[in-house]
Amino acid sequence: MTTPFHQSRRDFLKVSTAVGGGLALQLAIPAPVLAQAAAKGKGPELTAWIVVNPDSSVVIRVARSEMGQGSSTGLPMLVAEELECDWRKVRIEFVSTSEQLRRNRAWGSMATGGSRSIRDSQEYLRRAGATAREMLLAAAAQRWKVPGSECDAENGVIIHRPSRRRLRFGQVAQGASKLEPPGEVKLKDPRDWNLIGKSANRLDIPDKVTGKPLFGIDVQLPGMAYAAIAQCPVFRGRLRSVADERILGARGLIKVVKLEDAVAVVADNWWRANRMLKTLPIEWDAGPDGGASTASIREFVRFGLEDTSVPVARDEGDVEAAFAAAAKVIEAEYYAPFLNHAPLEPMNCTALVEGGRVEVWAPTQNAEATHATAAATAGVPLENVDVRLTHLGGGFGRRGFQDYTRQAVAIAKAVEGTPVKLLWSREEDMQHDYYRPMTLMRFKAGLDAAGNLTAWRIRDASHSILAGVRPQDIKEGVDRHALGGIVDLPYGVPNLRIEFAMRNSHVPVGFMRTVFHSQNPFMRECFVDEMAHAAGKDPYEFRRALLQAKPKDLGVLDAAAKASGWGSPLAAGAHRGIAVQDSHGSYAAAVFEVSVSGAGELDIRRVVVAVDPGHVVNPDSAEAQVQSCVAYGLTSVLWGEITLSQGRVEQSNFHDYRIMRLAEMPKNIEAVLVPSGGFWGGMGETPLAPLAPALCNAIFAATGKRIRSLPLSNQGLRLV
Repeated sequence: MTTPFHQSRRDFLKVSTAVGGGLALQLAIPAPVLAQAAAKGKGPELTAWIVVNPDSSVVIRVARSEMGQGSSTGLPMLVAEELECDWRKVRIEFVSTSEQLRRNRAWGSMATGGSRSIRDSQEYLRRAGATAREMLLAAAAQRWKVPGSECDAENGVIIHRPSRRRLRFGQVAQGASKLEPPGEVKLKDPRDWNLIGKSANRLDIPDKVTGKPLFGIDVQLPGMAYAAIAQCPVFRGRLRSVADERILGARGLIKVVKLEDAVAVVADNWWRANRMLKTLPIEWDAGPDGGASTASIREFVRFGLEDTSVPVARDEGDVEAAFAAAAKVIEAEYYAPFLNHAPLEPMNCTALVEGGRVEVWAPTQNAEATHATAAATAGVPLENVDVRLTHLGGGFGRRGFQDYTRQAVAIAKAVEGTPVKLLWSREEDMQHDYYRPMTLMRFKAGLDAAGNLTAWRIRDASHSILAGVRPQDIKEGVDRHALGGIVDLPYGVPNLRIEFAMRNSHVPVGFMRTVFHSQNPFMRECFVDEMAHAAGKDPYEFRRALLQAKPKDLGVLDAAAKASGWGSPLAAGAHRGIAVQDSHGSYAAAVFEVSVSGAGELDIRRVVVAVDPGHVVNPDSAEAQVQSCVAYGLTSVLWGEITLSQGRVEQSNFHDYRIMRLAEMPKNIEAVLVPSGGFWGGMGETPLAPLAPALCNAIFAATGKRIRSLPLSNQGLRLV
């Protein structure tokens, strides 16, 4: 079976000339993307996606960032599935923002975040492949003078079925490029997929394992200078003065650049620039936040739990009456600290400002935002800017912010005509992040005599990311984004009240892998476990009863329980914990099997994670994402904590901000992929959401101690 797609010729344009003697296609972006562009004041978006070369190799252009998640393979797989090309001959090419601008934002969004690369673009990428296939088939049919219906495409070859004649894609690419694109194409039924759903070799791996210069930190240009930077250690503080005369005339020095809140030294190599920077006497104006500490900020945020008048996000039934009638009422308060993104590649950006133009090389999660930032900083028109996307040495949401781009372009403008690579030290990177928000949450639940949940009240006090980036999305004081995993509660509760207290301090906060689904499920799912035990019920069965109206959540919960052997006997000293959470268009559940010694030695024996993303494009990559989420999630729950004193971050490097090491990873991680079809969800973040609560629930099962505050290292627990 195939699914028809209808498309007018006005909605579909092709490049007027072939690229390198091959076929290049442009494809209309779907209506939602067009609407988004129109809202930004930009015109209709059309672009070139596919190039078929004379040797039948295929170049598929990618507009999303590659930071290890595998989108530079998954996206081409969508195209290749419909194109019927030889996957071994597929290569990728990253889109530059100047081409994006010249072709009227043809590739749609170039932002990479929210696990949206596949799910936002799968439809029009598959359509691109199908359209190219039909044009190649038509070109071959014309050459053979046969009906197109007698021709098939398979593995980069056009086959005429009656005569068994064959032509390679490259042999008909030139002719195909001269044809009018078809007004209607059919997409394959998922049952007919040959590539999607099967593990494919990652296209980026060979260059990575052979050490090719791929990342922003690798960029080298003729005559390039290097910049090291020191920023005011107190957020929102300013530069008061710097005695730069101390280093004037020093070997290798090019310039000292003063910014509002930072000082940069530009030199002929980075090591020399950083050494000179460290010798400079710099005086900062800390401003009103110079006395802030973790304790003071926590108390400030916690006030939101006590405030008698806060906005209400959901109010269903009558929680107070239900509490009064409940056989048992339980309450608890939870806390999650600030966290750092901690990518292995520190913030960096290379910029050249010359002759009214700006060129940028950057490991960015949003190349278009980088483009706009560069133009605004340099004071040049958008059409005079080009951003070349590099691979990212970790992103996790941090590289969607443009502070490092703004600095790099400002520094390059100060030494116009010289390309400058700005590289933050690890210390600057650790102490100038957009941190995961500190969050406190208070729960109250009522149970009837049979142990059924009858009422639930949730008060969330947290920083708001949207307040800093999209304040217009906050309605009547409620940031529903900050309530992710709470306001969209999957459990059936007859009486429910959810309240939100926005408490923004001077600490900059930002999107982090799973965003609020990082801390909110920890709190929610641990409290669900508390409810189950208070009701005298099995935590898995207690959740099952509350998820009867949510078959997708129930499906992954059952899959994780089954794969983990939930309810079956365990080795002496071993205990299990379970949690479930949907996010980013997908569904996930996790089971941890642990043991804890009397001395607090935590042994994670087994981790089972079940995920339903609708469709799985590359199973091997999907399993890698589960493993990656385990590494990132355990880093946060075991050790993750950013603390402040005198207004500034105390942590400075990986010695005091621990990350998971290879030898510390659980030896037994099982990714259970249960794609149910019918939708396209994300894979890079959803598996992380249930990890912290499942682990903490397992620790409770082992010790009887509730974990209501993270990290675990503050609770007398140590990983072994």
